[in-house]
Amino acid sequence: MKNNSGQIPGSEALLRALEGEGVDTVFGYPGGAIIPVYDALMDHADRINHILVRHEQGAAHAAEGYARASGKPGVCLVTGGPGATNTLTGIADAMLDSTPIVVIAGQIATDMIGTDAFQEVDFTCVTQPICKWSYQISTPEEICWAVARAFFVARSGRPGPVVLSITKNAQVGMTEFRHEKMDYIRSYDDDPEIDITRIREAAAAINAARRPFVLAGQGIELGEAQEEFRAFVEKGNLPFGSTLLGLSVMPSSHPLNKGMLGMHGNLCNNVKTNECDVLIAVGMRFDDRVTGNMSTYARQAKIIHLDIDPSELGKNIPVDIPVLGDCRKTLAMLTERLVKVDRTEWIDSFRKYQDEEYEKVISKELNPSGGMLRMGEVVDAVSRATDHKAILVTDVGQNQMMAARYFSFTEKRSIITSGGMGTMGYAIPAGIGACYARPDRTVCVFMGDGGLQMTVEEFGTVMEHRIPVKMILLNNNYLGNVRQWQELFYDRRYSFTRMTNPDFQVLASAYGIPSRRVMDRKDLRDAVREMLETDGPFFLEACVEEEENVMPMTPPGNSINDMLLEC
Repeated sequence: MKNNSGQIPGSEALLRALEGEGVDTVFGYPGGAIIPVYDALMDHADRINHILVRHEQGAAHAAEGYARASGKPGVCLVTGGPGATNTLTGIADAMLDSTPIVVIAGQIATDMIGTDAFQEVDFTCVTQPICKWSYQISTPEEICWAVARAFFVARSGRPGPVVLSITKNAQVGMTEFRHEKMDYIRSYDDDPEIDITRIREAAAAINAARRPFVLAGQGIELGEAQEEFRAFVEKGNLPFGSTLLGLSVMPSSHPLNKGMLGMHGNLCNNVKTNECDVLIAVGMRFDDRVTGNMSTYARQAKIIHLDIDPSELGKNIPVDIPVLGDCRKTLAMLTERLVKVDRTEWIDSFRKYQDEEYEKVISKELNPSGGMLRMGEVVDAVSRATDHKAILVTDVGQNQMMAARYFSFTEKRSIITSGGMGTMGYAIPAGIGACYARPDRTVCVFMGDGGLQMTVEEFGTVMEHRIPVKMILLNNNYLGNVRQWQELFYDRRYSFTRMTNPDFQVLASAYGIPSRRVMDRKDLRDAVREMLETDGPFFLEACVEEEENVMPMTPPGNSINDMLLEC
C-alpha cells in the first residue's frame, strides 16, 4: 500500500486510524463516494468486522446499540448523499441520549463541491445542530488528526455523536501515517473542576434531610459510576428511582430501588418526588416525561443536581445546589461526607403506594384472570426465563413502556432504548449492535408491529450473519401508544392507528429466521423456552390484547404525582 516515499492512500490511513482507536466492528453500507475505503477494507477483514446492514439508518442505530452495550464508541460507515442523510435519525437519537457514535460518510471530490454534483449534500452543515462535532476531511493529511479528535470528543465529557465527512480526493490521495490518540483539546472542558464548596453544601443538605429522594439517570452508566452510586445511596440510606435510561444502574431487587420515574413510572416515585424535602438528581436532565408539569414539580424540595454538562444545571428545573463534575468523582466525594441517618419511617412510607399500584395495576397485568395475552406478562416471562441477566432492547411505544416496567435487571448496561428522540424502528438494528458488543450475553429485543415494520429490512442483516438476537413482537394490530392517547384524550377517535399487518411468521421464514406465534398463555412459557434454547436468531410473535393500556399514566400537562391507575 505504500509508495516509494513511504506514503499510503487516505483510505488506508483511515482504517489504520480506526484500528488505532480500538475499533473492531463497523456497521455500514457501501456506495460511490466511499468506495476507496471499502476497497481498502477488504485488506483489514481480519482486524475490522464489517456488518453489512440493509439501510443506513440501521447502521446508525446498530452503532448506537454497540455503544450502549459496550461503553465504547460505535462506528457507522456510509456513502454520501442519501446514504449520509439516511443516518440523520440515528445521529439525532444519539445526541439526545448521549450515545457515543462516530459516523463516517463519503463525500464528492473537493473540486466538485458547490457544483450540485451527483449526490452532493453539505453533510457537515446538515449535522452540526444534532451532533457534538461535525467536520469535513478535505485532504489525506487531515485524516489521522480528525479521527483522533472525533473519538475523543465522542467518548469524553457528556458523550455523543460525531460526524466525519471524507471527500473522495482525501480517500485516494497519499499521506504519511502518524496516528496518536487524543486526550486534550484546548477550550474543550471534558472533565470540569469540582467546586468543593458545592460538595459540602450538598452533603450538609442530605445529612439534614428527613425525606430525601434520589433520581438516578443514565449519566451514572455513562460515567461508569455504578459502584460509587451504590455506596452513596447505601451509606445515606437514600431511596431512589431511575429514569428510563438509568434503569439498570442498580439491580431491580435492591431494597432502596423504587423503580421507574415519570409518565408511566411507578406511583410511589412520582408521589414522593412531590413530598420529599431534598431531591438529589444524578446524571439526568429533568426531561418533561420525568417531570410532568414543570411548574408543579418538586416545589417543596431543595434540589441538588449532579451533572457533567453545565448546560443542564438549572435548564429545566431551578436547582438550589448545582454540582458540576464527573459523577464518579462527585458521588465519591459526597459519600465521604455523609453520616448514617435512620430513615426507616420515610422509606416505609413508599410501601402504601407500591401496594396500591400492585393491587390496581401490576397484579392484573402479570396474573390476568382470562382473555388474551397481556404485554406485561410476556415481558415478565422472558425476563424470568433469562434469570434477569439479559440485555433489554426496546422499540418505542407501549412495548417500550411495558418492557421498562416489567423487565428486571441484575447487571449494568442492560437497557438499550430510544429515550429522548423516541425513534420507532430503533429496536432491531440496536439489538444487532448489542449482540456484537456483548456476544457473552443474551439480547432480547421487544417491539410493536408498527416499529418492527419501520426497519424490518434488517431481518436481512440478521439472516446473513446469523446474529443471535431474540426478537419478541408484542402484536396488538395497532399503533398502540397513539391509540391509547386517542382513547383517553380524543374520545376514542382511532384516526389511522389500526394496522393491517402481514403474516409475520411467513416473513421471518422468508429470511430463514426460526419463529413461533403464541396466542394462549398456557403456551407462553414453552415458547419463551424454545426461543432462548434456539441457537442463533429467533422471532417470537406474541398476540396480545388489542386495546390494552399502559398504566399508571400521568396525563400530559398534569403534575407528575397526578397519575391514572385505571381507565
